[in-house]
Amino acid sequence: MTSRINMARKKKITYLGLGTMGFAMAKHILSAGYNLTVWNRTSGPAEKLSQQGAKLAATAAEAVQNADIIFYSMANDQAIDDVVFSQNGILNSVCDGQIAVNLSTVHPDMSKREAEAYRSLGVGFLDAPVFGSLPEAEQADLCIVVGGELDVYQQVTSVFTSFSSSTHYMGVTGQGAAMGLIGSLLVAMQLQALGESLMVARRAGLDLNQVLDIISLPDFRSPIFSGMGAGVIQGDFHPVFSLQHLHKDTDQLAKLAEQLQVPITASAVVRETIKSAIRHGWGEQNASALIKALELQANVKLKQ
Repeated sequence: MTSRINMARKKKITYLGLGTMGFAMAKHILSAGYNLTVWNRTSGPAEKLSQQGAKLAATAAEAVQNADIIFYSMANDQAIDDVVFSQNGILNSVCDGQIAVNLSTVHPDMSKREAEAYRSLGVGFLDAPVFGSLPEAEQADLCIVVGGELDVYQQVTSVFTSFSSSTHYMGVTGQGAAMGLIGSLLVAMQLQALGESLMVARRAGLDLNQVLDIISLPDFRSPIFSGMGAGVIQGDFHPVFSLQHLHKDTDQLAKLAEQLQVPITASAVVRETIKSAIRHGWGEQNASALIKALELQANVKLKQ
């Protein structure tokens, strides 16, 4: 164990963007023994990690200097533009031989834009969105899907293992991002199906706890159903993955599908449900809050 930690300490890691998920991932990197530098727009999360041994940087540009690998998790494209491409962005501070890894869920076009900019500076790049929410992040049980050059991926896998249970190399730049959006589509579709099923069950007079027991059987089993179903019927929408993030992801997926000329008619219905829930002010609640919009449409209350 000691030798592995000593090897880790030779690699300098920077982590930018310490939201709920980013903070948990950065904490695991630090716990694995890596020399970690952190930065966040608001200083609180970075200061917490600095108290545990991370180096605190005043700016993103300062944070990436001398790093071997730069990870970042950003809420949306605007945040990536600000941190990466702006006048004060990290593109002005990175140098040949470094590797940048975007852990955010973005459109493949953004990944390709990042890769091109980094390539011109001799910097490797991976698009590596993660599957999982806060509990998985806290337990280092995330799944990572990765696009980019294989040799770059192989240089980062040892760090990935500090905050994930599996990594999957999907292919060239943008293919990790595409898989990330496909995963978000599947989450959204399952939440819509869960909500509609529970409403029919409620109107049919069924015990919803029994219904959840039935859909945990192999024929229907899904981590989405088991992970969120109980919270829905308890009225618990505490965010582990927010509805506004799912909204961003499904909008990007719709754009990708249009570019690829693939009709995704069922997901269009789900997107409208998500938009309705956000209009009612539930965007910061858990993604399962889209079911609250379905309750309003059907005049059905699922909370027991």
